[in-house]
Amino acid sequence: MSLYITAFVTLFVVIDPIGLAPIFIALTPGMTSAQRRQIGFRAVCIAAVLLMLFGLAGEAILSAVGISISAFRVAGGLLLFLTALDMLFERRTERREGQGSMDSAAQDPSVFPLAMPLLAGPGALATMILLVGQHPGWLHLTMVNLVMLAVLAIAMVLFHLSTPLARALGRTGVMVVTRLLGMLLAALSVQFVFDGLKGSGLF
Repeated sequence: MSLYITAFVTLFVVIDPIGLAPIFIALTPGMTSAQRRQIGFRAVCIAAVLLMLFGLAGEAILSAVGISISAFRVAGGLLLFLTALDMLFERRTERREGQGSMDSAAQDPSVFPLAMPLLAGPGALATMILLVGQHPGWLHLTMVNLVMLAVLAIAMVLFHLSTPLARALGRTGVMVVTRLLGMLLAALSVQFVFDGLKGSGLF
């Protein structure tokens, strides 16, 4: 049991549901409670599938196409940095106002960046590969996946609480939080890149 408690703590720290809640607010400005619930649910489901897939065959998938975990971290960091720039300079808000009646799928952050790389980021995917590889057998695999789903369930609950939190902050508060979290996301993305370069052995 201690193994799975450790796995829960590891995934909780890596995925960081508490830290993602305000980021979720910043990525869904002006949306209704129902829209936020849909986006949150979709993001959690996609992240769960990705994490399960990488737990089952992540190392084989990456090695089959010649991609290392280090390269995966660098790519995730670069993509996350682009999102941070959008948050810092309010490009997401400008695009929403300019798109008007465009398909809402084009404005949907559930796949990117919420599901990937925020929920199922390089660190979480690599953690799933390492946790599953600790012991052979389907029982261990099932337990690790249940632990991962528990962490994502906590993230889902916090996403549901984002609307009253956004209402309490107000428009100005949300703008301040968005800018602040844009800076934090930029730093996190750079850390992903640094970790990837360090793991690659280049430096």
